[in-house]
Amino acid sequence: MSATPPHGNVRLYLVAGEHSGDALGAKLIAALRRRLGDRLVLGGVGGEDMEKQGGFTSDFPMSDVAVMGPLSILRHLPRIVTRVYETVDRAIRFNPDTVVIIDSPEFTHPIAKRIRKRRPDIPIIDYVSPSVWAWRPGRARKMHPYVDHILGLLPFEPAAHERLGGPPCTYVGHSLAERLDWLAALDPAPLATRLGVDPKRPVVAVLPGSRSSEVGRLMEPFGDALRIVCEQGPVPEVLIPCVPHMRARIEHLRKGWPVRAHIVEGEDDKFRAFKLARAAFAASGTVTLELALAGTPMVVAYRVDPLAAPFLRRMIKAPTTVLANLVLGENAIPEFHQEKATAENLAGALLPLLTDTPARAAQLAALARIPDIMRFEGPSPSDAAAGIVVDYALRRRGVAYR
Repeated sequence: MSATPPHGNVRLYLVAGEHSGDALGAKLIAALRRRLGDRLVLGGVGGEDMEKQGGFTSDFPMSDVAVMGPLSILRHLPRIVTRVYETVDRAIRFNPDTVVIIDSPEFTHPIAKRIRKRRPDIPIIDYVSPSVWAWRPGRARKMHPYVDHILGLLPFEPAAHERLGGPPCTYVGHSLAERLDWLAALDPAPLATRLGVDPKRPVVAVLPGSRSSEVGRLMEPFGDALRIVCEQGPVPEVLIPCVPHMRARIEHLRKGWPVRAHIVEGEDDKFRAFKLARAAFAASGTVTLELALAGTPMVVAYRVDPLAAPFLRRMIKAPTTVLANLVLGENAIPEFHQEKATAENLAGALLPLLTDTPARAAQLAALARIPDIMRFEGPSPSDAAAGIVVDYALRRRGVAYR
């Protein structure tokens, strides 16, 4: 690949709709800037992280559309619809060489569809695949007419889109995989000393989620499961890594737990807690991949609103909801959903992980395979993503870049 593209500006329109997409977009802008320098001209929608990279100003505050959950989306629907049409108009006026939509499919995909209808000559790249491999697999085929390429964060996604008739997909790598060397060198001892963790007791990390609804549904069964663990096995030290906006709610809900629970904040201390932990209770989500890369055995649970549960059961097609299991291609990590996420089931699965048992050895062996599966080509995922974006932008002009 050429390190320096031919003369002329490259115009890219980026659209992110929530904070994790803003973080990805910021890394993408930095990688694009390394390739294109001052030739990079940016427009679009994003947040503070993207704007901090310089040369990017969001068309409107990303907070206007950064809403999550069906009820929240419904409540803000008129404003979101207005912003969708406004973004399409701005994108067309910007006349980009390529459009990059970043995650948030409820916001970004309606934009992509309308841009494709009005300007079919503009390539559209989707950075972060919707979870078509888990639920509503028909979305993959429906994306084909308006998405030219998907930049996948998970190694199994290219095969999933090929199987489901989706757009071409390239595994560019997950940002978590960039941190393997950092994670290996991270010393958990300072956290243990600061909290006064008893080295004679096993540590259990508890991850009830980052959303209020998740925390509200999982703190009670996790606490009840810990009570059984204390009765039937070694009394553990408990660490709860949490995001700042959930701290007060977690502090309230942990009252009545049978053991003291240390609450920790911050990315470094979160991973220190993972490395200290003999095992973990976790909500289903990205945290299962974080725990897996830290080599921490886990038991996963998830509960949704009882009214939504029948709908989700019909829609979910994957054999597991645990990302680490999907990466492995096997259900190595036990998971319990809805009425099966009981204290008895959770404790029964966790207890064998606290001592040297075949169950613990089997999960450790499975987790040890994940770093190699997640490795990617190139210096970083954002650099690999930038290469594909620039390739599409220049090929639209008839310029070979690869």
